[in-house]
Amino acid sequence: MERCRAIPQGYMTAGTIAKKMGVTVRTLQHYDKEGLLSPSAMSEGGRRLYTDEDIIKLHQILSLKHLGFSLDDIKDRLIPLDTPADVAQVLSEQAAVVREKIASLTESLSRIEALKTEVLEMQSVDFKKYADIIVNLEMKNDFYWLIKHFDSETLDHIRSQFDKESGIAFLQKFLHLQDEAIRFHDAGVSAESPEGLQFAKAYWDMILEFTNGDAAMLPKLMQIGESDEFNQELKQMQAKANAFIEPALGAYFSNLGIDPFQEEAK
Repeated sequence: MERCRAIPQGYMTAGTIAKKMGVTVRTLQHYDKEGLLSPSAMSEGGRRLYTDEDIIKLHQILSLKHLGFSLDDIKDRLIPLDTPADVAQVLSEQAAVVREKIASLTESLSRIEALKTEVLEMQSVDFKKYADIIVNLEMKNDFYWLIKHFDSETLDHIRSQFDKESGIAFLQKFLHLQDEAIRFHDAGVSAESPEGLQFAKAYWDMILEFTNGDAAMLPKLMQIGESDEFNQELKQMQAKANAFIEPALGAYFSNLGIDPFQEEAK
């Protein structure tokens, strides 16, 4: 009874607050030592005493720690809780950090599931392809799943030609030209028009950049481009793009008097 009366009204011992918040007394002592959460008062017997405000501060600390922040980072993020606006600001900041973390974890989970799907669909263990898929997922390349269809020679060529930065730049160029082909198709632009020939040159230059002038890669690329794994929407978009790309390239090669595909067949 003496012990209970020694605790002033409105205060809690370290043991009580630790039990409420699911931490240890040693953790509270450590936070006090690090200057994160000092007790609001000390009892006559030298016991640490905490208030409901300290519970809010501790909740803030534990939330940020759970999100991966170091104690030094947390110390920099703590602000006084003197007014309702202060408390609301702390909660808003925590909510923003949580949303950011959720978005990051959701993206990570999506990549893990995507890689898992690819691993199960491949017929053999191939860590090089796994690594390439991970890199392309990081690049946000929606066509990452095509990697499993490339042979080792083609993948070695791609690895030697592109790093992550140049790979992203090439992907953006490819997607831009795909969109432009669809736009020209929808607008009824003639493949033999100056616009069509200019497009064909840009598209062929992109292919040469990808293959580094190796015509032997063309049949492989064409075969991969006809993959059955394209969903219906992608198939429709690709068909519309090809409806302009193929005649545009034909007109371009005709003007140049060459047929690179026939030359490769020879």
